Amino acid sequence: MGLFDRLRGRRRVPAPAAGGGDGRAARAETTAHLAEFARSRVGVEGYVEPATAQNPVTLMLVATDGEWTRRRVPDERAGHALARELGIPVYDVQRVGYPQRVRDWNSRQRILARRTAAERAARRAAERS
Repeated sequence: MGLFDRLRGRRRVPAPAAGGGDGRAARAETTAHLAEFARSRVGVEGYVEPATAQNPVTLMLVATDGEWTRRRVPDERAGHALARELGIPVYDVQRVGYPQRVRDWNSRQRILARRTAAERAARRAAERS
């Protein structure tokens, strides 16, 4: 998008997805990923996130330990239907908000990433000396 297009409010039409088609393969892949996440974790719940200026409607699945995954869905109704199809409770994130365990899990992941980076740097420094 060019500078003047932004000022005029014009948007480029996105290029079609690789392989063309109507997105059935992408839908099947999304459904398979979410089903695998729900099957392989304990206490999974679904949270439908509304579309924003930058992001489409998404379905976020959250496990008991706070681990999460997020995938695009066509609309909010489809997100609710997919969660029900997976047999998990589903909530509208605008009404209930995100569970605290998601923030806790994200914090733990940041700590682990920093610790791993520090250990890697220490090993490299030891190898150089």
